[in-house]
Amino acid sequence: MSKRRKPAEPVPGLYPVRFGTAELLADADRPGGWLLSVDGVAQSYVDIDDPRHLEFDYIRRMADVVDALDRGPLDALHLGGAGCTLPRYIAAMRPGSRQLVFDADGPLIELVREHLDLRSVPQLRVRISDGREGVATRHDDSADLVVADVFKQFSMPSEIATVEFTADVARVLRSSGVYLMNIADGPGLLFTRRVIATIAEVFPHALMLAEPGVLRGRRYGNIVLAASMNELPVRAVAGRAASAAFPARCLAGDDLKSFHGKAKPLTDENRMTAPVPPPNSFS
Repeated sequence: MSKRRKPAEPVPGLYPVRFGTAELLADADRPGGWLLSVDGVAQSYVDIDDPRHLEFDYIRRMADVVDALDRGPLDALHLGGAGCTLPRYIAAMRPGSRQLVFDADGPLIELVREHLDLRSVPQLRVRISDGREGVATRHDDSADLVVADVFKQFSMPSEIATVEFTADVARVLRSSGVYLMNIADGPGLLFTRRVIATIAEVFPHALMLAEPGVLRGRRYGNIVLAASMNELPVRAVAGRAASAAFPARCLAGDDLKSFHGKAKPLTDENRMTAPVPPPNSFS
């Protein structure tokens, strides 16, 4: 029986990747903690020793949704990988889960494989592919969870925020499956409102999680959306988010409909460029 190759020790430094220059920084407070950024924008925080530790608040909110789902392993599809923080978390919390990641940046994924021990994650596969193209290859009713956390050159690609793509995600999901998205927006939240209107065209149930300052449009930040053909565990998710170290609000039902109001859904013919973070901020 062949032995798994021992991973290389993480080495802080700069590494050229497809979409810029990646940097690995060690966390002085956690021996297994590493921050991965590209061109100065934080992409992932990975704790090699404890994948259950989630440093970024938006990842914690995504985990709140995952944790509120029915127990047991998941068939999960991830669009956007970087350090694969959420796949590591799911593998640790839900043993037996089968996961596939699509990421277009091959050199970045190879960096994560070599330095952040990606090969150790059970039943995780990574394919170098554009997210939309990757979803198109998947079978109907084949996933319990689809996660979109895709950023290129600091913003979310507009092609994964359209009605057409959302409908393809719904095709891949099982009837009880959940679509989970991370987007980023700033004052006015116009992009967020249009994305929610887009999701509402396809999924009858949705919720949104955001810190109060972001929700009020006072600053740029991450917003987590979840959608499903079936009712979502809104009360459980809201309780987890409200009790967090940095609490987030949960909007669903009529409150969410009121939030997006008369915003128009995004389509392949009518896209909107996603906002970019202000200087010196992280997505």
